[in-house]
Amino acid sequence: MKLYFIGAGPGDPDLITVKGRRIIEKADLIIYAGSLVNPAVLEVAKEEAEIYNSASMDLDEIVEKMMAAVKADKLVARVHTGDPSIYGAIQEQMDELAKEGIDFEIIPGVSSFLAAAATLKREYTLPDVTQTVIVTRLEGRTSVPDKEKLHKLARHNASMAIFLSVHMIEDVVKELATEYSLDTPIAVIQKASWPDEKKVVGTLETIAKKVKEAEINKTAMITVGDFLDTEYSKSKLYDKEFTHEYRQGQSESN
Repeated sequence: MKLYFIGAGPGDPDLITVKGRRIIEKADLIIYAGSLVNPAVLEVAKEEAEIYNSASMDLDEIVEKMMAAVKADKLVARVHTGDPSIYGAIQEQMDELAKEGIDFEIIPGVSSFLAAAATLKREYTLPDVTQTVIVTRLEGRTSVPDKEKLHKLARHNASMAIFLSVHMIEDVVKELATEYSLDTPIAVIQKASWPDEKKVVGTLETIAKKVKEAEINKTAMITVGDFLDTEYSKSKLYDKEFTHEYRQGQSESN
């Protein structure tokens, strides 16, 4: 049997991929990141499936459970929040499985930084504003390479999606304010796409106070940049004067 790493999406159980849901429906063993994955995602599991919450397990325990199940010809679903390639700590799991010759596949998911943009009804990449999105985090218990310190990334003034940092919002603002102006728009979305989602919008000058008042201290995405509130140029993609492979410009077709 095979093992699947599945991105369960940002929280709304309807935002898991069809492929991911089908694997969960058939899985004999499910190990899910219980501190973040919405339990509703697992409601489609069959009654006899073994289900474990990895929040209380270490790496060795997780890998041993998965390897034993695969060797017993069982279908395994390792369920992570969002997309597992972003802060999912899956590389170390995959490397251990590969050492034992265990076959596995990754099913991508909708990341919370994408769900945040959907909630805000904004596009990260606006023409003549920015064409770059920086996905990062503030240094905490997990270190960040010196060249990736937040104040250094902020020099680009690109759109930013900052994970795992809302409990240090004052430090985030301090780092960003070295390069972004204090009137730069910023939004914090807690549990994007969940029924109890919270959204706070402000500027670098006001956001820390608003986040504290909203009692947001975990499971939140910080988005910052002019994309949140600015004038922008329209895309060339749908410009009637713009020619590409599938459409002639109006001036050329006349």
